[in-house]
Amino acid sequence: MRRITIGLIGAGRIGKLHAEHLARRIADTELVAVADSRLEAAKEVAAACGVDAAVEDYRVILENPAIEAVVICASTNMHAQMIEEAAIAGKHIFCEKPIDLDLAKIDQALAAVDRAGVRLQVGFMRRFDTNFRRLREIIAAGKIGTPQLLHIISCDPGPPSIEYIKVSGGIFLDMVIHDFDMARFLIGSEVSEIYATGTAMVDPEIGKAGDIDTAATVLRFENGVVGTINNSRKAVFGYDQRAEVLGSGGMAATSNNTLDRTIHSNTDGVHTAPPLWFFAERYADAYLAEMIEFIECVREGKTPSVTGTDARVPVVMGHAAKKSLEENRPVRLSEIDAG
Repeated sequence: MRRITIGLIGAGRIGKLHAEHLARRIADTELVAVADSRLEAAKEVAAACGVDAAVEDYRVILENPAIEAVVICASTNMHAQMIEEAAIAGKHIFCEKPIDLDLAKIDQALAAVDRAGVRLQVGFMRRFDTNFRRLREIIAAGKIGTPQLLHIISCDPGPPSIEYIKVSGGIFLDMVIHDFDMARFLIGSEVSEIYATGTAMVDPEIGKAGDIDTAATVLRFENGVVGTINNSRKAVFGYDQRAEVLGSGGMAATSNNTLDRTIHSNTDGVHTAPPLWFFAERYADAYLAEMIEFIECVREGKTPSVTGTDARVPVVMGHAAKKSLEENRPVRLSEIDAG
């Protein structure tokens, strides 16, 4: 089996996770170099993964002919530029979401990928979660008949810092973007219209920063399905990740993953373990599965299951939701993206 050589750009929390998988958990894959604008961070990850090269300038990786593909985990504002430069350098690309918050920049990056003929996969890891994949399989196989109603619940155990909130792009483009992608994935249809409402109930400082932390979004799909998404920045019991689809012939749903499946019953009630605490634990296997697919696509010349288009549409949905919240009305996606 042909060995795939990888360069990692960005040595933060997600970068560390991908580095561990690439270095130790995926066969016939070699992590050659790690880059980060904070050289010490790059050196730390490289040392932990047995990688010799740690650099400050990511272009060193792009200029290395021995590296076939790159994994981009840098800050969002650098994604589009790095994708474009990596494509020009002939590297296959895995990039964390989103490509950018600006549709024009996304389009420019995707055009560069098309011109270069390289593979691009974007990190919507929830599609690789066994629960959500099984739910999609049930729906696609017609086991609940024609889908009619979708409901997604997605709540974090606690909000990020106010500093992060200020540069995040807002809850719809930072947090709910995963749920927009999951809605498309589960229903297999595009969304035509969005109505969103919400407020800052978790932390007033989030409201002062111009964002909300509690949201409800209604989706109207082109195939007639109606979807709802509920989000909160704080669920005190842990990371709440559930979905349910009602169809003409039945219903299918997912529940939370917990630390264990033990049930303890006594006079006080029936007790189970709480949900896993946050995304790194909840989606650990999904992060590995998405990277395995990327490596296979590079090796076999296949198109990844999460494409540049799949990355672009949730950004359009995020802008539509943001506009809906601001103007208190349903917004058609065509208002955001006339093309």
